[in-house]
Amino acid sequence: MKMKELTKAEEQIMQILWDLEKGFVKDVLERFPEPKPAYNTVSTICRILEKKGFLDHRAYGNSHQYYPLIARDAYARDYLNNFVDSYFGNSIEQLVSFFSKQNKVDIREAERIIELMNNIKEKKNNA
Repeated sequence: MKMKELTKAEEQIMQILWDLEKGFVKDVLERFPEPKPAYNTVSTICRILEKKGFLDHRAYGNSHQYYPLIARDAYARDYLNNFVDSYFGNSIEQLVSFFSKQNKVDIREAERIIELMNNIKEKKNNA
């Protein structure tokens, strides 16, 4: 099942909660750069993230301590797979080609990419 995509504001809050592992709205607000959003804005977005299945909470009186239900790497994997599929025809080769044409890959990165590809090839040959 495809995971829902996050808006920029939702992703900012998720990044903070992935780092914190759990936190109240005030904890999330402390991590925001200036200008900080309103408390109610962060609270509303946390409730939206709960409805989307990204967060849950523990209630302490009127306060809610939120924690992620989706791991950062699981979201990143799903997001990147969808991105490569949508923009590069599900081809990593086209993705790498795009960045190389944009001069976004330096020699050291290219060497590391080649090394990673060789490791994958080796693992598949030994499997």
